[in-house]
Amino acid sequence: MRRVVMLVDNAVDCDSRVQKAARSAADAGWDVTLIGCAHVDAERRWRIGQAEVRVLPLSSARALPPVTAPAVVSHPGGGVSAVSGPGVGSVSASGRDAGPRDGSGLRGGSGLRARLVARGGLPLRAARLARRPVEHAQVRYWRARLRDGAWRRLEPGLWDYERAAGPVVDELRPDLIHAHDFRMLGVAARAVERARAAGRDTKLVWDAHEWLPGARPRRDNARWLPAHLGYVREYVGAADAVVTVSDTLADLLVRDHALPERPTVVLNAPVTATPDEDAPDLRERCGLPPDTPLLVYSGAMAAQRGVDTVVEALPLLPGVHLALVVADPAAPYVRQVVARAARLGVGDRVHVLPYVPHRQLVAFLATADVGLIPLHHWPNHEIALITKFFEYAHARLPIVVSDVRTMAETVRATGQGEVFRARDAADLARAVRAVLADPARYRAAYEGEDSPLPGWTWEAQAERLDTLYRRLLTPNR
Repeated sequence: MRRVVMLVDNAVDCDSRVQKAARSAADAGWDVTLIGCAHVDAERRWRIGQAEVRVLPLSSARALPPVTAPAVVSHPGGGVSAVSGPGVGSVSASGRDAGPRDGSGLRGGSGLRARLVARGGLPLRAARLARRPVEHAQVRYWRARLRDGAWRRLEPGLWDYERAAGPVVDELRPDLIHAHDFRMLGVAARAVERARAAGRDTKLVWDAHEWLPGARPRRDNARWLPAHLGYVREYVGAADAVVTVSDTLADLLVRDHALPERPTVVLNAPVTATPDEDAPDLRERCGLPPDTPLLVYSGAMAAQRGVDTVVEALPLLPGVHLALVVADPAAPYVRQVVARAARLGVGDRVHVLPYVPHRQLVAFLATADVGLIPLHHWPNHEIALITKFFEYAHARLPIVVSDVRTMAETVRATGQGEVFRARDAADLARAVRAVLADPARYRAAYEGEDSPLPGWTWEAQAERLDTLYRRLLTPNR
């Protein structure tokens, strides 16, 4: 049995794509170990079907030196980039990057910030704005010196994933490494180089979950995005194949990285073959009778995802309730949204519920009346059919989506919902009223020979992934 190691930069439990990929690969006969890296106190282990899951602690990783990597990684077109070496992110005996942890080659700004903090500091936003010129100078300085390798100074915390996962990957001796998202690409590339140096022809699949140039930076500093863009450019040439989530993103990746072949598109579709009869009932959890209109938003909560617009629309929708299905009902932003609903006089119509297992989610959502996708305009929001889009569709929910390009075009083409202007509460309310006035019209899009649902299943996507694995691991004849 050929061994597949999957890598992801989170704790696995809230990432349905990696869970589905690991389980379906194991079901197809691969020996699968899914390795997550997260800020946990100790290693965690469990199984998803026949796939083993190991979540490694990042905190203890900093006490260990990173695995020694080869000197170069090749790129499309024959270019190479330095991976390690004196003056290029070399590592001290303690295992930390030899450069300063704040990524600074210009220390004046750091000293100023320290003095401000000592004197009581500036308001947080003002302090962030004050440090931007220094951060931009750091980016220019290290990019000029190290080009794509500047991430070693601008974002040295990326080494933590190497320290945590690199030795474990080496011990497992995989035939194929499947790196989910961008942070694990370098970890996988270095592991592949070590394997090949030892005489093993390990293959690498990179699964690009988002378009990094269009991503909202995950930390509020000017270093984050250029550091990670350089990191991906350095290692993308090591991938034997690329997988991604949409046709649009596949085209962008070909353009950005001169890929020799177009990525395999694996949609974030739900598992449908074995519906879970024990799934809870969303409406019942909210304590609502069947005739009460119920909207649902399921997924991550952040300002750019537009839930504030939904709350602002509720006063325009008398008697309509909203269910928020979120990872952490007590998270600060969730509490902020609930408090805003209370100030608007609609707090009693907002219900906050925790996630359910992804194999239960479609059945859980099915008793709502409308599925909401109120995204703001942001590059990555424009280019994909996101996970909740498919989950709502398989729950046979009419979808009310903001006018982000790909999902708006799809909803208009299929007739499965209504489109509203992003961040426009009145227009969202108009779209919801239209759906509630004739829900059967929109649900009809999921029935009959023209239904898009058969192609929007994880089972169909898993076949593509299995075909790719087998192609990569079949010896040339």
